[in-house]
Amino acid sequence: MTQTASLPLSLEFFPPKTPEGVTKLAAVRQALYALKPQFCSVTYGAGGSTQDGTLQTVQALLDEGQDGASHFTCVGATRESVRERLAQFKAMGMRRIVALRGDLPSGFGPMGEIRHASDLVAFIRAETGDHFHIEVAAYPEMHPQARSPQADLQAFEAKVKAGADSAITQFFYNADAYWRFVDEVRALGLDIPVVPGIMPITNSSGILRFADGCGAEIPRWVRLRLQSYGDDTASIKAFGLDVVTDLCERLRAQGVPSLHFYTMNTSATVLELGRRLGL
Repeated sequence: MTQTASLPLSLEFFPPKTPEGVTKLAAVRQALYALKPQFCSVTYGAGGSTQDGTLQTVQALLDEGQDGASHFTCVGATRESVRERLAQFKAMGMRRIVALRGDLPSGFGPMGEIRHASDLVAFIRAETGDHFHIEVAAYPEMHPQARSPQADLQAFEAKVKAGADSAITQFFYNADAYWRFVDEVRALGLDIPVVPGIMPITNSSGILRFADGCGAEIPRWVRLRLQSYGDDTASIKAFGLDVVTDLCERLRAQGVPSLHFYTMNTSATVLELGRRLGL
């Protein structure tokens, strides 16, 4: 049991949009703290559209004694706006940032002064030295907007060379894609931890739509099985737990540094995965 208990994990939340959502998320966080996360990150909407809610949620995490990390996107940002935000992060007591380019909002105009995640990482390092632990994104199955797998790998390399400390992947259900990506990263001489992003499966239409939108592959056998259950949510959840538990077990057996769970602001499924994995 020693090996199972020692696998670190982290959690991701999104900022609630209603007072009810804020109350619900507070209860979800308290339940999930039983898993003793290394840190908890909070997402940031396209063009920073949820930034106030993001920072309020990060502040709640910090107040609760957790290592809270804000997602931080650079689409449309100026150097001055980034500088101001970094000062705010420091004043809050934040020590970890998830640095991203960010999704382009529909009808979005000019890209701003800082155009790529690698530029954002380099700017954070230049402005704040080693104050922040910087996480970046990785795409084992290729970023949907990348020109090619090679171009995507070069973009990842640029982020690491700009000063990233570690990476969190887009979710995936094909462990071979993850290990292939890690092998390619290591072949470039990049040795930062690449942490698998784990997405629980709790409903079929949502996960299929989400995967199609972000370029994550749902294996054919999983897709067909999910579709065959129709509206039988109990069967979908039970099957999803089996699939994701098996994925995590395989990743752990081959030596991943940790696991990052996309909680979708709910606790039951992640807690059950933690129980099955002995976490």
